[in-house]
Amino acid sequence: MASRLNPYITFAGEARQALERYKEVFGGTLSLNTHGDFGQGEAPGSAGADKIMHGMLETPSGFTLMAADTPPGTDFTVGTNFSVSLSGDDDTELRGYWDKLSADGTVSVPLDKQMWGDVFGMCTDRFGITWMVNITAAQG
Repeated sequence: MASRLNPYITFAGEARQALERYKEVFGGTLSLNTHGDFGQGEAPGSAGADKIMHGMLETPSGFTLMAADTPPGTDFTVGTNFSVSLSGDDDTELRGYWDKLSADGTVSVPLDKQMWGDVFGMCTDRFGITWMVNITAAQG
C-alpha cells in the first residue's frame, strides 16, 4: 500500500453523523469503528462505547477523509479539531517522516505499537500542526 496523506477531523460526538453526511456528498465506502469495538469507553451499549474511535471515507474520486469523536477526558475546541494523517505500510518511509516532524515539536503519543496492531504516534510540529503517523501492521 502506498503511503497516504489526508485530513483527520475530530468531532464532539457527531463523527458518525458527519461521516454519513460526507458519504452522501462525495459517495464512496465508509468504515466505522467504535470505542466499544476495541473494548474501550464505557459499558457496552452505553453512549461512550458507541462513539467513533476511527472512521474512514474513501471516495471514487480518490479522496480520503478520516474522523473520530473526541476521546473521553479530552478537550474539544473548534478550530483545533483537525490533524494531518500519514499512513501506510512502508515502515522506513513513515518513521523517517515521523522523525523529522517530531524533531522540533512536541510528542503527545510516542510512535509505538497500539491496541489495534499498528504502530501509531501523534505529534505537533514546530509550526503548531498536529500530525498522526500510522504504520500498518504486516499481514501474516
